[in-house]
Amino acid sequence: MIRRTYQVGGSLSKNAPTYVTREADTQLYQALNRGEFCYILNCRQMGKSSLLVRTYHQLKQQGFECATIDMTNIGSQNTTSQQWYQGIIANLWLTLKLNRKFSLKTWWSSLSEMSDVQKLSRFIEEVILVQFPTENICIFIDEIDSILSLNFTIDDFFALIRYCYNQRAINSEYNRLNFAIFGVATPADLIQDRKRTPFKIGTAIELHGFTIKEIEPLAANLPLEENQAKTLLKEILSWTGGQPFLTNKLCQLVMDAITQPDKLSNFRLIYEGNILINKNLYDWHNQLAKLPLGYGELLVENLVRNKILDDWQNQDEPEHLRTIQNRLLYNPTKVEKLLGIYKKILQNKQIEVNKMPEETELILSGLIVEDSGLLKVKNRIYEQVFNLEWIGKKLRLLRPYAENFDAWIASQQTDKFRLLRGLALKDAEAWARGKSLSDLDYQYLDASVER
Repeated sequence: MIRRTYQVGGSLSKNAPTYVTREADTQLYQALNRGEFCYILNCRQMGKSSLLVRTYHQLKQQGFECATIDMTNIGSQNTTSQQWYQGIIANLWLTLKLNRKFSLKTWWSSLSEMSDVQKLSRFIEEVILVQFPTENICIFIDEIDSILSLNFTIDDFFALIRYCYNQRAINSEYNRLNFAIFGVATPADLIQDRKRTPFKIGTAIELHGFTIKEIEPLAANLPLEENQAKTLLKEILSWTGGQPFLTNKLCQLVMDAITQPDKLSNFRLIYEGNILINKNLYDWHNQLAKLPLGYGELLVENLVRNKILDDWQNQDEPEHLRTIQNRLLYNPTKVEKLLGIYKKILQNKQIEVNKMPEETELILSGLIVEDSGLLKVKNRIYEQVFNLEWIGKKLRLLRPYAENFDAWIASQQTDKFRLLRGLALKDAEAWARGKSLSDLDYQYLDASVER
């Protein structure tokens, strides 16, 4: 049997042997088959693009005409509105193979008096629906969050998608047209003008981490007996919480440890008090079954600590943990509030959902999840990387009053000598203006004013 490596990052091909089918696969395929508009909005590296590829090919096999638009390939901050809409139309023209039927340049020029969004609307109604008079059509839009940074409003684009949905009640031809939207965003992000109707159409597909029942393809790839492989996979999930990227990465590390220990440079395994290195330990492939029951757990734990947690910023390849950190820290006006909420979750293990924007931002970062009305850290790896020490270091770099603030907290908010006054208080108030701070920051500043 040929053992294939695990793919860490990027979209899996339609026939990838290590693709893990989840509940979302069935939900998305059935919803699109029923003609429902769908959106899959989640944090990065959760398998959204792989889900798109798999569903795209499933629908193609059912006779659908399908097109994909990767928004990162359409435009950036320097793209004009005309270039952006023209890029979308050109993408549809090519992926639906309409380039064999007419000149896009001529068609575009014939509508010179129309706005960009009107041209896209006409392209959908007078080209796509006409060129495919009987087929069901599904347009997959990936990386939708990349358009939120464009220097022109994209509300009209989402209003057009909603228009296509609403047209079903007037023009039955639109019943054959469907959209599936993927990205790191919320429905509220898609139409930002609060005077317009919010984007609340279609079906939201929840995408969760792998469960122990779903990961048979991952277990089958390991060169071990079935029970051994399942034991190792169970231990891997105990660290990753089923997060797809980390689960595949840890599976590959286990595979290397068993079959190619030389690849794990400087990997150190501690067993019965002895530090052993690489293949000098045992012939892992042959001896794994003979070792004590806890050996699999020991191997996984040491791989996590050696190859993921230790010096994590330099070992984070392909990038994953740094992506989460960057999302948490990118907006200086919100960092204190975000880290303040996260600190509460970390200390209490879970807190009740309050539907605050900062909670949504933490969920979209991938760091936390909502489960039965509670917020909690997604997995043990995140818990140990983004720990209280990490929070403290980041906040100390931000707060101009960090030393006094920490001492005030340590005194259970009773040490009045640590409160600010005079110029220090004025500087702190000026720094805090316009920022979204944690509740404790506001309590500290209020206590300083009342001093």
